[in-house]
Amino acid sequence: MQSLAKSSFHGAQGARALTQGLSRVALAAALGLSLGLGQVGPAAARGAPESFADLAEQISPSVVNITTMSTVAAPAEDGPMVPEGSPFEDFFKEFQDRNGGGGAPEPRRSEALGSGFVISEDGYIVTNNHVIEGADDISIEFFSGEKLKAELVGTDPKTDIALLKVKADKPLPFVQFGNSDLMRVGDWVVAMGNPLGQGFSVSAGIVSARNRELSGTYDDYIQTDAAINRGNSGGPLFNMDGQVIGVNTAILSPNGGSIGIGFSMASNVVDKVVAQLKQFGETRRGWLGVRIQDVTPDVAEAMGLAASKGALVTDVPDGPAKDAGLKAGDVITTFDGKEIGTVRDLTRQVADSPVGSAVPVVVMRDGKTETLSVTLGRREEAEKEETVPAAAQKPAAPEQAEVLGLTLEPVTQDMIDQLNLPAGTEGLIVAKVDEESEAFTKGLRQGDVITEAGQQKVTRLEDLQDRLKEAKDAGRKSLLLLVRRGGDPRFVALAVDETK
Repeated sequence: MQSLAKSSFHGAQGARALTQGLSRVALAAALGLSLGLGQVGPAAARGAPESFADLAEQISPSVVNITTMSTVAAPAEDGPMVPEGSPFEDFFKEFQDRNGGGGAPEPRRSEALGSGFVISEDGYIVTNNHVIEGADDISIEFFSGEKLKAELVGTDPKTDIALLKVKADKPLPFVQFGNSDLMRVGDWVVAMGNPLGQGFSVSAGIVSARNRELSGTYDDYIQTDAAINRGNSGGPLFNMDGQVIGVNTAILSPNGGSIGIGFSMASNVVDKVVAQLKQFGETRRGWLGVRIQDVTPDVAEAMGLAASKGALVTDVPDGPAKDAGLKAGDVITTFDGKEIGTVRDLTRQVADSPVGSAVPVVVMRDGKTETLSVTLGRREEAEKEETVPAAAQKPAAPEQAEVLGLTLEPVTQDMIDQLNLPAGTEGLIVAKVDEESEAFTKGLRQGDVITEAGQQKVTRLEDLQDRLKEAKDAGRKSLLLLVRRGGDPRFVALAVDETK
């Protein structure tokens, strides 16, 4: 079975894992740079080079091998397993005591290998967070063979980026960020690093795909067929001008080795992360304070929108957006002058904006556009304050009605107490979902609470019936419902002719 695997290499354990693959990817933050002699302009389209030797010679001095040491707990049992009560139990206990095995297991030292690159002459180095995570000793080996100890400046687990610092008695060769947005599918790239602990190595290939999203909120991976293996984690992916346009992070492989599907975090993501780590030792991302979802074609039709684009606001808790007047049901179409096509667009734009800055946000509300000014908060602080609501349980059942494949009943105080819903919750609770209905297909389940229909509050079964009739009379094909599960809201559009 194929799996996404980290490209770092962990000693003997890593060697055994080479034939197994890993089930999950550790996100990497890509650092893009180019030689410290000044930034070169974007590369023009070109044919295959006769050789990569000149480029490799130019950029190799800035690439480093990273070795980390960490202390790990020893296994609880370090000898032969003997069933309790066995006639051999006393024999093996006496044998272990004679050989010093009677005490508590001692911690062990574990070694891991990875790659990185120098981004300034005074010794700042970029790598993956998963390369140095948990390490208490970090050693840097340069292309010249010189070795220096490194200190950790800061990390960002969300993009798997780490920033290190070494003290050198002379200026170090370094590289600079390139513009990853200029890379096109088919462009040549060169990967450098320490694959499988074999030391400095160069591989070449092309950009196979752009804007790959693996498992993180801020993912923007460049896919390449340049050979990337374990130990390449944190190493640079260069364009043909010697600029770093990605950080090699993960591979897709059935056996743990390269099959030509590697992923490098785009440098334009990492550029901002590294700048913040360098200045603050941590990230400081902007926070708008809304829950959002993509505008699908059926949602757009239900809302009467001309196109299925933008970010649909499902909830506005206390925070910057609420203070600025944003409401559930607004569709954010522009943020700080930049058009928003998807949730991903908005998430990145907000995160890249300075904390405390006032930005204009254009929303579509009731068929009209409205511009609001929002002063952004800090995401990291907001995340610390978030709480996870309790899981839903099946409530008691008073009056019910079957609508749109759903068995519904009004929310009562008893249900609020049983489901741990916010005080004052109003709406219709889902007691049952027909598994052959559109509602089931779109994810509605028992315990969900419908609070709005057609962007109007519903508290009684009659309210929902009225909204259905209005949608049909207006010629709508679907009705937009605001559904809450465990306090988390989302919009769902259901066909109005659904009879189950």
